[in-house]
Amino acid sequence: MLPHRPDRTTSPQTSDAFKILVISSLRYPIAEPFAGGLEAHTHALALGLRERGHSVLVAGAVGSDPDVVGHEFGMMPPSRPGERADITENDEVRAAEHRCFTALMDDVRDGLLGSFDLIHNNSLYSVPVERAATLPYPMVSVLHTPPLYWSERVLGDKRHRDSDFVAVSASTARSWAPLLTPRVVLNGVDTDAWPAGPGGPGAVWSGRIVAEKAPHLAIQLARAAGLPLTIAGPVMDTCYFDAAVAPHLGDDVRYVGHLERAELAALVGSSAVALVTPVWAEPFGMVVAEAMACGTPVVAFARGGIPEIVDPSSGRLIDPPADDVLDAADLARATVALHEAAALDRAGVRRFAVERLSLDAMLTGYEAVYRDVLRDHA
Repeated sequence: MLPHRPDRTTSPQTSDAFKILVISSLRYPIAEPFAGGLEAHTHALALGLRERGHSVLVAGAVGSDPDVVGHEFGMMPPSRPGERADITENDEVRAAEHRCFTALMDDVRDGLLGSFDLIHNNSLYSVPVERAATLPYPMVSVLHTPPLYWSERVLGDKRHRDSDFVAVSASTARSWAPLLTPRVVLNGVDTDAWPAGPGGPGAVWSGRIVAEKAPHLAIQLARAAGLPLTIAGPVMDTCYFDAAVAPHLGDDVRYVGHLERAELAALVGSSAVALVTPVWAEPFGMVVAEAMACGTPVVAFARGGIPEIVDPSSGRLIDPPADDVLDAADLARATVALHEAAALDRAGVRRFAVERLSLDAMLTGYEAVYRDVLRDHA
C-alpha cells in the first residue's frame, strides 16, 4: 500500500478508475538504478496511476522491481563486447527481443494476463503497435523518441487512429509527421522524489553516457566557466566513454558512477546548475525536469523538446554548436549563461517544475487520453 501524500491530486471517482496493462521495455529491468529515462518514466507512471485508484499491471523485463512489475517477460542476451549496450544492433539481441514481445502479445490476446480496460504501451518496439488491432482492448502507444526504424513499415498504410498515439513533447509529435498527428502529454517527474536542494558550488551532468548525450561537451563548457563538474549515469557506450570522457577526468571533473535515485537527487540538489548537452533532438529531457524539481537551474542546448520546458525563470537555453564542436564564441556565450542560471532563485525554479512538469500533471494528461480513447473505441 502506497503512503498517502497530501500534496497529490485526489484519486478519481470509482467510475473513472481504469484497469490498465502497461507494456514496458523488455530490454532493461524497471528497477533502480534506472537504465534511462524510459525505465524511470514507467516506474513513476505505474505507481502514480495506482495511487490515483487505477488497477495497473506492468509487463517488464526480468529483474524488475516486484512492487511495480507484476509480470516479468523475457531476458535480453548481453550485447557483444564493444557494442552499444542501449540499442538493438546485433541479430541475436534483435531476434530475442522479437520473441519476447511476440509471446507477450500472444498472452495478452489470449487473456493469460487478465482482462483490462486498455493497454498503455510504453515500449519502443514495433510488435505491440503491429498487433494492436488483434487485441481485445484499445492501446495507447507513447512516442518517447523520434521515428524509429520500423515506423514507416508499420504506420505507412495509415490504418491507425492518431488519437491512439501520444508524444512526450510537441517537438517529438512534429517529428512523426506525416505518419502520425499524435496528442502531446509532457513527461513529468515525482517532485517528492526529487526534493528541493540547497545548491552548491559546482555543475552537474546526469544521464546515459552515450555519444548523443555528449557529456564531453559539458566538460568543455564547465571548464570554460570555471565550474567543477560532476558526471553521473550508466556507461552505455564504453568506447565513447573511454575515448571522449575518461581522458578528461581530473580534480575539477569527476565521474561518480550510476547512482540510485535518492543519491542522484542529492547530487543534483547540491549543484549550482545542471548542464544538458545533447547532440540529437532530445525528445523531452527528463534530466531537465529532475534538476528543476530540485531547484537546480538548467543550461541546455536548445534541441528537440527542451525549449518547451525551460524558460528564463528556470534556466538558460544556448544555441547548439555548429557540427557539434564548440568554438571560443560558443564557450563565451555558455559561460555567461551558466553564471546567469546559477544566480536564479532556486525556489522559483522548483515552483516552475512543480506547476508544469510534475507527475500529477502528466497523470492528469494520460487520464484524459484514456477517457477519450475508451470513448472512441466504444
